[in-house]
Order: sequence, then structure tokens, then C-alpha cells
Amino acid sequence: MRDYWLSKLFFDLQSPALAAEFRAERDKVLARYPLDEHVKRAIAEHDVPFLAERTNPYLLRYYFFATGMKDDEFIRRLNHG
Repeated sequence: MRDYWLSKLFFDLQSPALAAEFRAERDKVLARYPLDEHVKRAIAEHDVPFLAERTNPYLLRYYFFATGMKDDEFIRRLNHG
């Protein structure tokens, strides 16, 4: 099942200014989106498999790139949780 607001957040984070704000003040940015608490926790914990079930793979990959996660770590988490 896709989560519109999660996808919207990930899409919006393509803006360099918003991505920088997110890295500096994540909770402030998250407060702008009506996200479920489980989703907020998954974001905080970098729970790749949980988030992968709820958004477009391209947006997911971009999100983790924007947060600074290296490719090998992203793939490891995607495959093994």
C-alpha cells in the first residue's frame, strides 16, 4: 500500500533547501506532513523495508541519498532489514 504523505515528503525533499532543513530539523519538517506515528518511527530508524512497502522505489532511493546513507548500507538494509 502506498502512503501519499510519505511519498509527498520524499518528493519534496528533492528540493536542496528542504533537504538541508530536514537534516538539521527533521521533526520540524515532519510536522508539516500528516504522517502516521509508525511511519515517523520508520523514518527515524531508517527502516528501509517498512518504507519500501509504502512509497515509490525512486523516491525511497532519493530520500536515503538525501539523508546521506551510502549505497551499500541502503542495499543491506533493503535486503536484510
